[in-house]
Amino acid sequence: MNNTKHKQIQVHGLQVCLDGKAILHGVDLTLKRGEFVSLVGQSGSGKSTLLHALAGFIEKEGEVWVPKDLGIVFQNYAVFPWLTVRGNIAFGLHKINRHEREAIITNHLELVGLAEQAHKYPAQLSGGQNQRVALARALAPNPELILMDEPFGALDMYTREKMQTWLLDVWEQNQKTVLFVTHNIEEALFLSDRVLILGGGLIIGEFASPFARPRTEALKFTPPFIELKRQVLELIQYG
Repeated sequence: MNNTKHKQIQVHGLQVCLDGKAILHGVDLTLKRGEFVSLVGQSGSGKSTLLHALAGFIEKEGEVWVPKDLGIVFQNYAVFPWLTVRGNIAFGLHKINRHEREAIITNHLELVGLAEQAHKYPAQLSGGQNQRVALARALAPNPELILMDEPFGALDMYTREKMQTWLLDVWEQNQKTVLFVTHNIEEALFLSDRVLILGGGLIIGEFASPFARPRTEALKFTPPFIELKRQVLELIQYG
């Protein structure tokens, strides 16, 4: 596939069948380097399937270019319960010399605000803290791309909103390319540069989220944000 120099994801005609049923029917998708893009759609529209196909977890057809260096964060925290916070972050760093590894771990503990919890186990942490661990572990090997599959879906509304603001702070520090799957339109618009709509196994629409950064929760109550949210919802509901 040509012209991938400034792109982190380039997909053409992606098709996926699961148990004999077609889920994705020919998805075309491009993400530029450093972009934060969210994918929304109705339940069962294939959002997670698309992410899993890009990650290489399931068989697919079509032209797909993604970097080999990628990190993944799931909804269910996906942390190792038998490892401490420090141990979880260190997990993907075994090929790095000890001095550099310790520096990376310390840096990411500070980045996600968990330096004081470094020696605690996941069972001793809140849901939001465990998602911070999962993101730190995904970021520590310095991947080119982060795939996030409903990472805040299991959190209560208050914690979810705090995590959204926190994630933007982290993203603005490292400017990684992110593809973020969510069913929450407000979350998608708040976090992203662009929001893609998946329906019927295809990308059926795209909306720019043109709001200036850095963003705060107050943005969600402004008329332009509310109107854009309405437009996205209308497309999801009525196609």
